Amino acid sequence: MENHTPDSGNSPTSAELDAADPLAAQRAAFFSPDEGQLAAYLDGNSLGRPLKATASNLASFVQDAWGSRLIRGWDEQWMDEPTVVGDRIGEVTLGAAAGQVTVGDSTSVMLYKLIRAAVDAQPGRDEIVVDQDNFPTDRFIIEGIAAEKGASIVWVSTNPGSGVRTADLQGLVGERTAVVVLSHVAYRSGFLADAKAITAMVKDAGALMLWDLCHSVGSVPLELDDWGVDLAVGCTYKYLNGGPGSPAFAYVNASQQGRLRQPIWGWMGADNPFGMTENYKPATGIRSFITGTPPVLAMQPLKDMVELIASVGMEAVREKSIKLTEYAISLAEELLVPLGVEIASPRDPAERGSHIMVDHPLFGQVTTVLWERGVIPDFRPPHGLRIGLSPLSTGYAELELGMTAIRDALAELL
Repeated sequence: MENHTPDSGNSPTSAELDAADPLAAQRAAFFSPDEGQLAAYLDGNSLGRPLKATASNLASFVQDAWGSRLIRGWDEQWMDEPTVVGDRIGEVTLGAAAGQVTVGDSTSVMLYKLIRAAVDAQPGRDEIVVDQDNFPTDRFIIEGIAAEKGASIVWVSTNPGSGVRTADLQGLVGERTAVVVLSHVAYRSGFLADAKAITAMVKDAGALMLWDLCHSVGSVPLELDDWGVDLAVGCTYKYLNGGPGSPAFAYVNASQQGRLRQPIWGWMGADNPFGMTENYKPATGIRSFITGTPPVLAMQPLKDMVELIASVGMEAVREKSIKLTEYAISLAEELLVPLGVEIASPRDPAERGSHIMVDHPLFGQVTTVLWERGVIPDFRPPHGLRIGLSPLSTGYAELELGMTAIRDALAELL
């Protein structure tokens, strides 16, 4: 593979970037397919690679915690697993003090619980604000809640190549707004919203702010407590490497926990789960946002990744993420733009998460060719190719190989 030197002859090669990468050693912690199965994985923003430690840790869990302790595990540890793991996610990646994060359910269910609770808690406020380019599940959940509650949806129009800014919300957030729902990192463009400024604006209007953190948790430092965020939801199978279908988390600021009541009442969110009481009485604190039996087995893999992130720190992760996306953009400019490709992500790294989007009408066909060749990016209709870069598992040479393969596959189809 040739070593490209984008921008100028003085730019470092991918080999030099890998050699200088302070996080390069972390790549060895991840499982690698057998030779010939995978050439470049550029989809870490959809499904993170498994850690090698997870295989042995899962086997140990099956043999010991599950196989040996059996039902005793609930009393010994598992009842508290949603909040214990939630606290650790909050500490390492969310900037959240203890007692505000719980793990369980899917992202969609968590969104439903928190958005519905936000609307229910504010009589007279019957509007939900969301952008038109938000991820489908966010929009669909909101449409369902609006139908249930007779609420109105206020749609924010934005440029799909960027995302929502405070100016886009002017005149849309007011005395009828119950909750504003936005993605911190846009799933298409990778635009990184100014969460602090937008949250302050929403709260000044008396509304609640909910952030979807699916594309930012584990790749972008977050300070939910300091920003004054009310509510947040995020998945754990992207940059937290929890595996396919791993459970989502919910953040509920301590100031809102006594005020909001989530709508799906189940025995594990009750004050006395094993009391078998006649009527529902919610638990206090974050436990009231739990519904059913926690997915204990499914939480185990993500615990490994959270500890790996803790060992290097989110600031180092973010620094590597910026360098990777900068390199990806420079490669796109050199290799893809001459073939008619448009870079559809912010150029300013301060406004970009850990993936970039490039557009071309043939990228649907290109993706099929690439997957056959062991190069795995992510296609998003109508013609966007996402290059997802997980900082702890992705190297610069791998990125260069993938971008070169995209160039070659597209050139063959033109």
